[in-house]
Amino acid sequence: MGFVSFAGRVLFASVFLLSAYQEFSEFGTDGGPAAKALKPKFNVFVKHLASRGLVVPPHIEMRHVIAATMGLKGLGGLLFIFSSSFGAYLLLLYLAFITPIVYDFYNYDIERPEFVQLFIKFTQNLALFGSLLFYLGMKNSIPKRQPKKKAPKSKTV
Repeated sequence: MGFVSFAGRVLFASVFLLSAYQEFSEFGTDGGPAAKALKPKFNVFVKHLASRGLVVPPHIEMRHVIAATMGLKGLGGLLFIFSSSFGAYLLLLYLAFITPIVYDFYNYDIERPEFVQLFIKFTQNLALFGSLLFYLGMKNSIPKRQPKKKAPKSKTV
């Protein structure tokens, strides 16, 4: 069962690790295509927060945001492979931050083709988020192995 669990963690983390590697290889000086795609959606998110009275620093560079997401995905994925709860929490943080910003299906009319694509990706990320929560719940509910106490040997006279 240990190998199957390890293989499952490797396959699960590969989604994040391959994505982080792709963003790293395309990063460049401006953050690459990921930064260009994220910038308009991030601006809408910031305007929404500003309308609610929350202040976001005005000069956040997209390359820093992309670098942070690469770090969360890469480090979280590697730690998750080795059964680290901290890695799972890093991946949860990444998904909680990026999912509602990137897959903003709620900003589109239901008749538009973008709505369906974004909604599908949004629900896939929700499934990943739920899987991580399940993993953390199972990991915390399984008691740690206690070392077996050796029975005292009786002395013979």
